[in-house]
Amino acid sequence: MKHIIAAIVTLLALGAAFIVYQSDSEVHKVDEISKMIAKTQVKVNLGNNAPVVQQQTQTVLNEEIEKEQAKKKKELDEKLNALKSKAGNMAAFKVSPLYKQKCSSCHGVNGEGIIGPKLIGDSAEKVYKNLIDFKSGKRKNYVMYGLLSKMDEEQLKSLSDEIGSFEQKLKEYQQQ
Repeated sequence: MKHIIAAIVTLLALGAAFIVYQSDSEVHKVDEISKMIAKTQVKVNLGNNAPVVQQQTQTVLNEEIEKEQAKKKKELDEKLNALKSKAGNMAAFKVSPLYKQKCSSCHGVNGEGIIGPKLIGDSAEKVYKNLIDFKSGKRKNYVMYGLLSKMDEEQLKSLSDEIGSFEQKLKEYQQQ
């Protein structure tokens, strides 16, 4: 499961690198266009007003280039933020080593659900009851039984309290 998560993270990182590369090439295109404009600029001497007109033209061109670059930067930031929101939940907030070891491979790093159900939003009481039911065999799931069979009540309670706090932790993370 760790390999699958690592592969997903690698793909997302490659996607981010590709988006950055594309945006960077767009910025370079704008720079090349501004250089071409500067090279083809015709200087006409019409007396004393010519330097002022040329300066104003160059200022307008510089402003347009800056606007275009700002637009490209904004688009890049939006794309990166979208990518972060897709991949960001991979480590949105810290979890205990016990959760990482016992739960994250099926339920996700922050309880978002992978092959196991989503845990974010479940109360600590509900999680604790489910853990007890799996451990006792009341609910049949051999994977859960195998993971929980050697855990004591204190560990189950700690795990359920932690999972019950995921929704609040995620809200706090998103407000940052």
